[in-house]
Amino acid sequence: MNKLSKRGFTLIELMIVVAIIGILAAIAIPNFIRFQARSKQGEAKSNLKSMFTAERSFYQEKDRYSGLVDEIGFAPERGNRFVYRLGDCTKAENRDAAAAVRDLAGQDTCILVDKFKYTTVTTNAPAFVAGTAGMPAAAEGVINAAACPTCDFMGTAAGDIDAENVGIDSWVISSISSAITAKCGNTDTAAPSGTPFNTYNDVNCDN
Repeated sequence: MNKLSKRGFTLIELMIVVAIIGILAAIAIPNFIRFQARSKQGEAKSNLKSMFTAERSFYQEKDRYSGLVDEIGFAPERGNRFVYRLGDCTKAENRDAAAAVRDLAGQDTCILVDKFKYTTVTTNAPAFVAGTAGMPAAAEGVINAAACPTCDFMGTAAGDIDAENVGIDSWVISSISSAITAKCGNTDTAAPSGTPFNTYNDVNCDN
């Protein structure tokens, strides 16, 4: 009675399998990283919409906008990857420790990145990257404050969402509808009032 011969994989067959796995990994891993980064952008969009709602509610009561995050009641949850600005960040809510540190007089104009959660973040106040054209003609905060109630406001969000320190994902929201030309990564130009607009897409521009 003949015994069946046992045959294993040849070296060439194993090398082909390893090569196929390597190719699939080379395709899948960058796409997965981009998918993760895009999901992080949802934080900025959601919190900027909350900022807009807070500003509009404050305006309905006071007939003006405010550049102070405490005054309008803007308080995103801890664990934020983005810095949120309504001003120059001269005074800011610091989230480097378990207990957030706020200005006792309520003069904070921005909320910094939560470095208590993300300890490897290099800066808790990454610089916002503006669009190349069509941006509201003012820095973050109240625009034409002396003209209130016919004033406007602009808020921004900026964060390093892919941890490679090349570009900063940047978003803007305003009470002014504008046609903005993004710096990179966004071909859309329509920025309606109350809608977050991406001026620099850190997912697409520098990976």
